[in-house]
Amino acid sequence: MCGRYTIALSAEEISDYFQAKFLEDFTPRFNSAPTQLLPVITNDQENVIQLFRWGLIPPWADDKSIGSKMINSRVETITEKPSFKNAFKKRRCLVIADSYYEWKKDESGKVPYRIKLKDSKVFAFAGIWETWSKDEKINSFSIITTQAEKELSDLHERMPIILPVENMKAWLDNKLDEETALGLLDKNVKKGFETYSVSKKVNSPSNDSPELILKA
Repeated sequence: MCGRYTIALSAEEISDYFQAKFLEDFTPRFNSAPTQLLPVITNDQENVIQLFRWGLIPPWADDKSIGSKMINSRVETITEKPSFKNAFKKRRCLVIADSYYEWKKDESGKVPYRIKLKDSKVFAFAGIWETWSKDEKINSFSIITTQAEKELSDLHERMPIILPVENMKAWLDNKLDEETALGLLDKNVKKGFETYSVSKKVNSPSNDSPELILKA
């Protein structure tokens, strides 16, 4: 599960890292939440960074509200689910982030933790995207998840798939077949995480300030 994440970097820093330019204005996000417009790089425009709605809306959906239930897509079933299988074949993306949050239960209730990579200030989740055009045109995305690595399993049984730098370009390759794409997802980042508890202000999506990523 990945229901909240951060992009605590400037547009310039992100552009430099991914060698892509933003098409719209962007300010750092310290508590990114579903239905918000967030930065992605898609397989059909690798040199630009676009803002897509988090929560995939299938083209056949009658209402955009279905997207709030599709913020994540499980790697184990992504080639089978009607909502995800076509996007997995034809519409893959990099979801830009620098950390994500998970909640751990203890005697005081649920405590939010920030999870980041020790050796990288920014990374990309493996994602899929779609365009919905019923009442309005909305580009949306879902973050692909897998079973949590051992060092993170005490926080949650699932985790978002983080692509190694060397596999990012391949993930966006339009010629990629299904088997090879699944193979890339199996080569996700598996170690080198840093975790620490943060303020419970993260619980509310309306809170979005630098203090949220500080150690509690």
